[in-house]
Amino acid sequence: MTYDKLAVRLAQILMRFNNGGRFSLEELASEFNVDIRTIQRDLNQRLSFMPIKKENGKYFLESFALGKLSVKDIQNFAMLSGIQELYPKLDEDFITDLLNSKVNSIFMIKNNGFEKVDYENFKIISVAILKHNILNFNYKEKSREVKPYKLLNYQGIWYLIADEKDKLKHFTFSKIKNIRKNDEIFTPKEEFLDQILNDKNIWLDDSKEAIVKLDKKAKEHFFRKNILNNFELIDEDEQSYTLKVYFSYDDELLNVVKQWILYMKIEKPFELKEKLDSILKDYLEN
Repeated sequence: MTYDKLAVRLAQILMRFNNGGRFSLEELASEFNVDIRTIQRDLNQRLSFMPIKKENGKYFLESFALGKLSVKDIQNFAMLSGIQELYPKLDEDFITDLLNSKVNSIFMIKNNGFEKVDYENFKIISVAILKHNILNFNYKEKSREVKPYKLLNYQGIWYLIADEKDKLKHFTFSKIKNIRKNDEIFTPKEEFLDQILNDKNIWLDDSKEAIVKLDKKAKEHFFRKNILNNFELIDEDEQSYTLKVYFSYDDELLNVVKQWILYMKIEKPFELKEKLDSILKDYLEN
């Protein structure tokens, strides 16, 4: 089953539930031309965070959640829940907050691979974004106080987009430590909301560079899918392209190269090439 088909099915199931529908496993399996076990997996695993109830053999959405989701929200939920590792397990209280707000006011997903994240920290940040609470945490051995705007998944890495001292910055989620939600409330700035909405990746500081070789066998899929968002083609020969890639965080590039390991290799810097070699060696040994 492809990811696209899964996301479409989940979106359609959510849409039906959101409109007040009640369905049996058999009805859903027949409608989507899948077996009952697949529908059970959809409801019990992929959509386990949704307040779905079962009564007299019929599944339906709790009344407090009915009609709360827009089409865009449902598409985002389906995309998120379609890949379990991309989205941490959510409890009912948290999903109720999401249902009563708008999921796309919290998350931006530009998925190309994914990392596991700490659920509690993810929840604290998400609630703070919903309720406009100021956050305090340690980051790169410094104490920070920020106004959170968005959780961004970019090339598989989660970032917090936040206002620190009147400047919009990104913070790598995995490096955020000792996070605390402040009771103090802030009012989001329209200019920052517009920047996040319209400027896509402009807030990510592409200050790092790497030279990457790409096998021409992969060129059609690679360039059609926009696998790398910021690069220059600087040379080519009969077998490969030489790319200068701009990125902000090592794992942003490493995750892509790992997915394309048969067709891509890092030439420079040596430290990044060595880091990738070490990751692959550990993987093979374990």
